[in-house]
Amino acid sequence: MWVVKLGGSLSADPLLPQWLELLSQLGGGRVTLVCGGGTFAEEVRRVQARWQFNDLAAHNMAILAMAQTAYQLHALQPSLRLATDSVDLLRVLHRGHTAVWLPFELQRREPDDRTHWGATSDTIALDLARKLNAERLVMVKSCDLDPARTLTEHVQAGVLDEQFAALAHGAAFPIELMHKSELARMRSLLLGGTSYH
Repeated sequence: MWVVKLGGSLSADPLLPQWLELLSQLGGGRVTLVCGGGTFAEEVRRVQARWQFNDLAAHNMAILAMAQTAYQLHALQPSLRLATDSVDLLRVLHRGHTAVWLPFELQRREPDDRTHWGATSDTIALDLARKLNAERLVMVKSCDLDPARTLTEHVQAGVLDEQFAALAHGAAFPIELMHKSELARMRSLLLGGTSYH
C-alpha cells in the first residue's frame, strides 16, 4: 500500500485531473491519497494572523481544509473513494479502489506535538504512512525540486515542513519527492518500474 500526498497547490492546477485519473486508474487497491489544504489552509493562516487565535484552533481548521480538498478531488474524480480512518481506508483498498483520506480523526481538543504549523499535511502524510505500514510515500509538489538534495535540505529550502526530515529518519519505506509535471515517472512507478529523475 502506498500513501501519495498531493500538495495543496495542485488543487487549482491544470494538471490535477491528469493526476486524479492516473491515481484512480493505476492506484486502485494500492494508493491512499492525502490532500494538502491548499487555499483553504491559506485562509486559515490569514484569519489566524488577523485575529491571533491559538494554534490548536488553527490546527483543527487546517484539518478541515484538508478535508475540503479531499471532497473537491472526489467531486472531480468520483471513482476515488472517501475514507475517514485506517479501517475505512483498508476496506476501500481491499475493494480495489483508490482511497482519499478525510482526516477528521486528527482534530484535537488539547494541544499536542502536531497542533502547530511546523507539522503540516506533509508530516501528517508521513504519520499516516507509518500507521498503515505503507510500502512507499510519494510527495507530489508544485515547487522546483533538486534530486540531489537530502530531505533535510528540502526542509531548509521550504519544500517540506520543519518536522518532516527528523520524523522521516529511519522510515521503513522509501520516500519519493515528485514534481507535479512528473506524471510519466509516477505512471512508471505504479506499473512496477523503478524510480528515476
